[in-house]
Amino acid sequence: MTAKHLLRVALAALAIHAGGPAAAHADAAHPASTAAPAATETPAGKAANAAKAGPRDAASYFTELELLTQDGRRVRFHSDVLKGRTVLINVVYATCQDACPLITQKLNEVRQHLPAELFGKQVFFVSLTSDPTHDTPQALKAFARKQGADVEGWTFLTGRKENVEHILKKLGQYSETVEGHSTLLIAGNVPAKRWSKIRPDAPPAAIAERLSVLATGAGLDAARP
Repeated sequence: MTAKHLLRVALAALAIHAGGPAAAHADAAHPASTAAPAATETPAGKAANAAKAGPRDAASYFTELELLTQDGRRVRFHSDVLKGRTVLINVVYATCQDACPLITQKLNEVRQHLPAELFGKQVFFVSLTSDPTHDTPQALKAFARKQGADVEGWTFLTGRKENVEHILKKLGQYSETVEGHSTLLIAGNVPAKRWSKIRPDAPPAAIAERLSVLATGAGLDAARP
């Protein structure tokens, strides 16, 4: 990797990490107003720390609770969704008319920027519902299809309310209301225990670059802010 490319990766990472996450779903359509102070220790950081001792501890932290995909397939959250992968995680709900479709479309742009050998093979997208009471697999399937996101390598997840809420709490993405969920994106190389928080208003190319860096490890040290 050339010095010029390393510098570009570093600048992209700085742009992604700057400011802090968009904290509320309602603010996502107004990126200029979403900046918030970064937490001392992010939920993603806690997750990575909890996983450091090995796969068994990672499974314990992220849980093996059962969820349902948009195709109605039963999966265990750690073993079937996260294990051995680099993931980009976000929260949506199927009846959303503003932020969720916008962010899903943004992630579609990110997908198009990713190399073909990464998406669906090393890098996977995971969209968890904040409304498991109403978001059946069929509802999430319809949402994903409408947004052009019902593709191999992108999993939409629902399930029993208590299971979904427990996992959202583990990820630091739980809210008391369906509409109040965070629009923060969480990216992580699960086996390498490397995690990033990403603002939803970051450029798609920069998000894709960060995912590529996380997945391959190329230029990782140079990309840190």
